[in-house]
Amino acid sequence: MKKKNLYLLLTSLLSISSLEAAEDISTMFSEGKTSGEIRMFYVDREYQGSLGVDTHRNSLTLGGHLKYESDDYYGLSLASAFYTTNRINWFTYDEQDRSLLGAGLKNYSILGEAYVNYDLTDFGSKTAAKLGYQRYDTAMIGSDDARMVPNTFETYKFSNNDVENIKVQIAHVNSIAYGTFSNIYTHDGSSAGKSILAATSGYAARGNATTSSYQNMGEASIGKETDGVSNIEVSFKNKNFNAKLSNDYAWDLYNTLYIDAGANWNCLLNKDIKMSVAGQFIKQDSVGGNYMQYTPMQGDGAIDSIYLAAKVGVAYRGFKTYLAYSKTTSNAAGDSAYSNAILTQFGGMPAYTQGMVTRHQFLAGTDAYKLAASYSFKELEQNIVVSAYYTMFDMDANSGYGIERTASEPGFDIKYTPKMLKDLHVRFRGNFPRRFYESAAGELGWNEYRLITNYNF
Repeated sequence: MKKKNLYLLLTSLLSISSLEAAEDISTMFSEGKTSGEIRMFYVDREYQGSLGVDTHRNSLTLGGHLKYESDDYYGLSLASAFYTTNRINWFTYDEQDRSLLGAGLKNYSILGEAYVNYDLTDFGSKTAAKLGYQRYDTAMIGSDDARMVPNTFETYKFSNNDVENIKVQIAHVNSIAYGTFSNIYTHDGSSAGKSILAATSGYAARGNATTSSYQNMGEASIGKETDGVSNIEVSFKNKNFNAKLSNDYAWDLYNTLYIDAGANWNCLLNKDIKMSVAGQFIKQDSVGGNYMQYTPMQGDGAIDSIYLAAKVGVAYRGFKTYLAYSKTTSNAAGDSAYSNAILTQFGGMPAYTQGMVTRHQFLAGTDAYKLAASYSFKELEQNIVVSAYYTMFDMDANSGYGIERTASEPGFDIKYTPKMLKDLHVRFRGNFPRRFYESAAGELGWNEYRLITNYNF
């Protein structure tokens, strides 16, 4: 569906409604609400290893978003939101951090949301339609709001929750505007290693997708226009069990089947202790024209990959911990890098074993492990949550990303919400990857710290 069809839909819906009651339409807009977020983000990364060449990069940016949502009229409402990021020149840098700004390290703003919402709740059905530019999150497609501006999408989504505990969603995603995080994976399109890293980390194999405008899903990801991505998702959730089945059909690219299920229960010996287990399964196969073969990861092998993961956890009052393991099928010698990898080029990153920045678990032949723990001080009447983790990735010789090795990443995350200003959220994070990339020429790692403040209004 092309953009002009969205505008025609908006006009038609407003015209139909105005035939019934023009004065109510006026009230619909006058009683709407404005909301948003002011975000300041500082990142400081000092590279380690012989490939780091003593590079030290840092950046400070200010931005956020401003959103308007109309009141609903018989279930109909409209909304729009602008997102922006802007550099603050308070420091002298060795190098700017690309993940906080637009292409070419430039400030930019974008209309990230402009949609029609139609909700039938008042008519006795938990059915809704959300049509237009919006933030959209499923297992393999996501806004990935990890930096300044998230990914947003031109999406046509229909959902139903009439059956208790069950939600069904059908959607088609036509285009994407990548957020600032995508600039981390920018390259000239000639490097197979950089392409496979991007394509398994949530971003485009092509490497030069834009952050400032919407692009067709295929054009953005591999430089060849497609019919977008169609999704159907069914989820179930009650007090002690949850399950999700989702299928993404990326036309002429690949089909991705995603299954996730988990259970939790109180320990028989101590009911304050809660146990949990969960598992993930992802199956991916080439479809249609298999356009992935035209990327820098060229090869005559089609995608035929499987990812399996499991997680066990324990929670006691404010303390939580879990241990996770995952395995991706391996390439044979001579296979293209993507043949047995899990590709996720549209911001989705559901893996149990991902690090804060190291997302190698979807590379072919990778065994990944993660141990994480957190403690909430709410029982001590403090709005502070402290967490730490350690991830390890046993890399295969045929992964297509550097040589065979074990990459690792420890890190921490501290979240604080002042009691007197509950709309302000302060976050201090750190990650310390080692052997993130390694070749015969040497290895690469870094020490990175982030300070993030968000004020919601």
